[in-house]
Amino acid sequence: MNHLDAVVQRIQAEFEARNSARDEALRRSRELIRLCATAIRASHRDEWNTARELLTQAEAVAYSIRDTVEPYPDLLYAGYTQDAMKELVEAHATLALASGAPVPEPESLGVFNPAYLNGLCEAASEMRRRCLDELRRGNTVEAERLLEAMDEVYDILVTFDFPDAITGGLRRRVDQLRGVLERTRGDLTNSLRQDRLIRALGEFEERMDSAGST
Repeated sequence: MNHLDAVVQRIQAEFEARNSARDEALRRSRELIRLCATAIRASHRDEWNTARELLTQAEAVAYSIRDTVEPYPDLLYAGYTQDAMKELVEAHATLALASGAPVPEPESLGVFNPAYLNGLCEAASEMRRRCLDELRRGNTVEAERLLEAMDEVYDILVTFDFPDAITGGLRRRVDQLRGVLERTRGDLTNSLRQDRLIRALGEFEERMDSAGST
């Protein structure tokens, strides 16, 4: 029984260490998600320096999460950990797509492929808000660029025809992106039509004024 007591004590110690790592990873994952969400909001307000500073903080938190759970691979692959990493990808990709910069690769972010693809998909959906903001500003050229970026991401992601267990539920998010993309395309098309109509009316009024003055 003394031998069994020693075994149980080792198991108890391992469980305590694992539980401590899990609690820390959960806490840091919540912090990471908050930082990423705040960075995305800052980017929508064109506060680029603030957004980048927040992303730098988020990267440090992500590193600490990976370091904490490194001895426990099951915790690294846990849903809450991968959800947090997905948010990190979404924040980076949102800033990249919004500014026209290259989207970072998964290796540079230290994330697994499913988290990367799902984060990229959600970043593309985020572009709808920015596209509509540009339309309200009258910047149809930038709105068209953003729609094209959304299109490119969708065309890439729709080719991943694998089970959800492999992709982390990517298919559902891609289906949602398709709906967001079509609504955005419709909004942009209507805006462009209105712009053309307004220009045509303006040109007609100018011709009428010119004809009346002769």
